[in-house]
Parts: sequence; C-alpha cells; structure tokens
Amino acid sequence: MATVLDSITEGVREDLAGRKAAVSLRDLEEQIAAAPPALDAHAALAGGRSDPAGVRIISEVKRKSPSKGDLAEIPDPAVLARAYQAGGASVISVLTEARRFSGSLADLQAVRAAVEIPVLRKDFMVDPYQFYEARAYGADLVLLIVAALDDAQLRDYLALTQELGMHALVEAHTVEEIERAVALGAQIVGVNVRNLKTLEVDVTHYAAMAQHLPEHVVRIAESGVEGPETVRDYAAQGADAVLVGEALVRNGEPELAVKEFRAASRAQTPAKETM
Repeated sequence: MATVLDSITEGVREDLAGRKAAVSLRDLEEQIAAAPPALDAHAALAGGRSDPAGVRIISEVKRKSPSKGDLAEIPDPAVLARAYQAGGASVISVLTEARRFSGSLADLQAVRAAVEIPVLRKDFMVDPYQFYEARAYGADLVLLIVAALDDAQLRDYLALTQELGMHALVEAHTVEEIERAVALGAQIVGVNVRNLKTLEVDVTHYAAMAQHLPEHVVRIAESGVEGPETVRDYAAQGADAVLVGEALVRNGEPELAVKEFRAASRAQTPAKETM
C-alpha cells in the first residue's frame, strides 16, 4: 500500500525530470564552481545541549504542508529569513518541494542571498542531480530521509554531499533508521516526530528515540513545536537543535518568537508535585 511519502516522492521525480531537461548537470557544475564555498552547518548546529544561550533553532520558510494545508503566504522569503537570523536562528530551512509545500529553488536562492548563516534545502532527495541543484542555489545543508532511501543510496548521497562541501541532516523516525544512519556515517541526525508515512505527530516520540542517538552526533528534534514549552522539552531530552516551521511562519513576530524559543530551552522543566 502506497504511503504519503511514496506519493510525495513520486511527484518529486516527475518534477525533477522537467528541471533536468531545462538545466544540464554541466550548467549546475559551472554555477557551483563560481559560487563561494558552503558554510559549515555542522559547526552552526553542534553543542546546543551545553550552550548556556539555549539550543540552536532551525527556522523554516514553509508556506504549506500536506497535513495542514496553507500555512502562510510568505511573499518575500528573504524578509522572513532575515527576521529569523536577527532572532538568533542558527540555520534557515527552506522548503523547495512544489506540489505539497509550494516551495521552490527560487526561495532557496533568495534566502541564501539574504542571510549569513547556513541554509538547509529541505526536500525529498532521491536523485544525485538534486544535490548539485542544492549547492548551485546556495544550500549548505541538505535533508536525507532514511525512510525514502536504501543503504546504498544513503551511503552514496552522504558521500556526494560531502564531495560538494555540504553537510546532511539525516532524518530518522525509528530505532532501526537511527542505526542505519549512524552506521553509514551520519554526523547530524534528526528525529522527526511526524511520521511521514501517515503524517501523525507524537511529540513524546523524540524522548523515546533520543536514547538511541550516540553522543558523537548532532541531535535534531523535528516537528511538533507548538510553542516555547515544546522547545524546552526537546532541550531537556538532549536535543542540540530544534527545527521549527509552522509555529514560526504563523507567528506575527518571527524574530521575537525565535528569541523566545531559545530562551525557553534554557529553562528547567518544572518538577512534578508529589502527594
């Protein structure tokens, strides 16, 4: 039975065929050669567990989602990205998938030109061509979804990402996927509390999975953030960084929201009262 993830990746492949016909790999390689090197996303995200300033925040430019529909118009992603940076975001995530998220490579390019911090191309990476696109349009970091890739693909895509000077946020949802990611050399591992096969969200899932993340990887908590309390809880469970989309794009003051999220992550979880 086909899952939501299967349906999305099918559409991604269809759209990719059109872009391949329009822009050759050689053209992308020439763009990459003329561009400045990628920023160090690993350094930007590492150490959030022990940082007295709070966990790192990956702030997302996200217009739409399959589960919630339209989230925000975002007429100028560069303006939003600058607000995120001013609020203290460590990385800006940009959705580039068009059908389900209304994103584009133009959004990625606009954000890259607007900020001085690393930028994540958040998409469903299923073909080597997409990695050249990502670097050509300014990405410093790409998303690799373990559930969408076999071991050979994941290994090859990690190597290609490194070859192009970028880092990879390797996204897992189960213990088995975490183990696969780590065994194949992932340095930045995200646990998505939204199951991409069903779109169900369970914020307690991060705590269940976090104990399986080794100390040497950068730990990212993804999805499910409704407010500062969620960020605080993820921080208490050992996250180095938290990826936030909907709660920021729907907030009328994104700069202030990022500051609040970081501040909240420093707060201690209140002790439960005992009888």
